[in-house]
Amino acid sequence: MSLMPRRVGPIGHKILKCLFLVLFSLPLFSAAQQQDKYSKKEALKVLELIEEIESAPMDTGLMGKRKVEVSESELNAYIAYRIEAEKEEVMKELRLRLFDDNRIEGKLFFDLRGQKLPKLLRPEMTFYFSGLMETLDGAVRLKLEELFLEGQKIQPMVLDLVFFIAARINKVESSSINDWYLLPYGIADIKVLAGRALFYY
Repeated sequence: MSLMPRRVGPIGHKILKCLFLVLFSLPLFSAAQQQDKYSKKEALKVLELIEEIESAPMDTGLMGKRKVEVSESELNAYIAYRIEAEKEEVMKELRLRLFDDNRIEGKLFFDLRGQKLPKLLRPEMTFYFSGLMETLDGAVRLKLEELFLEGQKIQPMVLDLVFFIAARINKVESSSINDWYLLPYGIADIKVLAGRALFYY
């Protein structure tokens, strides 16, 4: 299998760009339902950091030497803010936990009510995942280690099937949770530590 990173369709970007705090240009799926309360102050701090990265001069000598730090709470506040602000339908919730050595755990909730689904899938599904965030030559991926649907351990193909259905609904290209993705403009590297993430630019 090639390790060549690719630019994938919006479904993969929306989910993984949340995981890596790089929702610079693509909208995020949003919820019709109200999310739990979150700090708008924390969300706006992240928006300011994104602007800082985007506006930084692309000096190759400095590339990767500057960094910003975002806490787990700020990251989740930013995700909730985007979920509330955007007006789409499929992914209702994304919450992350950050650990040392680039380890990530998360929760994804999808609402596919009203869609024609394979028997394998339910109209409403909560996925729990854990994995290792890897970066290589300007690309990033989540190396999935465990994936659960509710309390049952499942294979990644089940989540990829949800991505496929969501892509079909939105009439865009689908992708896989295990794909490599090119880092967005300005980002040189990402490191995850317990309760925080560092972005080098």
